[in-house]
Order: sequence, then structure tokens, then C-alpha cells
Amino acid sequence: TDLLEGEGYAVIAAADGNAALQLSETHVFDLALLDIMMPGRNGYDVCRELRRSQPQLAIIMLTAKGEEIDKVLGLELGADDYITKPFGVHELRARIAAVLRRSQRKASSTDRELPDTLRMGPATIKRKTYRGHLDKRTFSLTAREMKLLETFWGHPDEALQRDTLLNLAWGINYQGTTRTLDQHIAQLRKKIEPDPTTPQIITTVHGVGYRYEAGGNQL
Repeated sequence: TDLLEGEGYAVIAAADGNAALQLSETHVFDLALLDIMMPGRNGYDVCRELRRSQPQLAIIMLTAKGEEIDKVLGLELGADDYITKPFGVHELRARIAAVLRRSQRKASSTDRELPDTLRMGPATIKRKTYRGHLDKRTFSLTAREMKLLETFWGHPDEALQRDTLLNLAWGINYQGTTRTLDQHIAQLRKKIEPDPTTPQIITTVHGVGYRYEAGGNQL
């Protein structure tokens, strides 16, 4: 902690995995430094939960075993980097700086300011009025439906997990089930899809969640 604070970082330390997850509910962090062998909930569990609740969070794992590296960086956990113990001060400093740079570049590309008008396939959505039109039909959107569309628009052609969508559109403290999300997606498809029975704009990614099919034509 002293080392990182000496580098100019604002640091909050958690005594164990459960404390780390509690902190994530009340704070927004740029980076999490997780020890796989932390008490309470281990680093694997904490990494998995943080990735769901804060998709843009940069995560570095501390590991003592070389064979753990593939699991740490694999799709299952999605950590951004790892450091094998024991490690030196200079290595830690360099890894943190590199991961934060990558994270900031990613955030700037995915969290850019949304335009007032979203064009998703043949549908046009006006964010300020919560209205849209498809062909000659006009439709209204609820605040939650608009939040979902904004979330999809900010992540074009990306398969988003159901839990991730719930966290982004409802907030990390939402206690409902993914069925709520599925119901909202069904209603959105009735409004923005030319044929809701064969969706082409918001498609289902089986075993994962949903994808906004921008196809490189997003405006």
C-alpha cells in the first residue's frame, strides 16, 4: 500500500475476498490487485465477480504457481495480467502502469459519448425523447429499455453476459434474476426488429447472453 501511494495512487486495501467485494459495491476503482490465495473468498472467485459487476475494471492477479497462469488469463476469469511471486518493486510498478494504459484506451473506445440519435439496423432511436421509429411505425421506450439500448450501442458486436447486462443497466446492487432481462429484451425486439421472431439486431448468444449486431455499420 505504501509503495503504491508513494507512486501517487489512491489505494484502499481489503483484508480478504469478501471485504474486497463489499468495497466494490460502494466504490468505483480503476484497478484491482488480487492475490489468488487471499482469505475468505479466493482470488478466482473475486476476479469472476468483479468482472461481472465492473466490466471495465483492470485486474492483475498475484500467483505463486506458474501452472495457474492459463486459468488466470483465460476466458473463464478474464484477468488483464498476472505477476508471479516473489516480484520486485519495479516489475509491479511497470505492470500496473501498462495495464492502466490499456484499460484507459479500451474505456475511451467503448465509453465514448453517445449521440442523440442511435441507428441500430433499420431502427432509429431518439435518446432525448425516448421515442423511435422503424419504417413507418413509431414506438416509445421506457427508461430501462433506453438504458439497455445505450449499453448495447456502446458495445457493438460484443457478446455480453446476462449478468453483465444486468449490472450495467440495472446497477450492481440489483437482486433480480436474468428472467427480468430476457423479458425486457423480448419487448425491445418487438419494437426495433423488423421481424421479432428472427432477431437480426439484438441476437441471442447461447450459453452467454446477447449481442448487438452492428456489423461495422454503426453510426
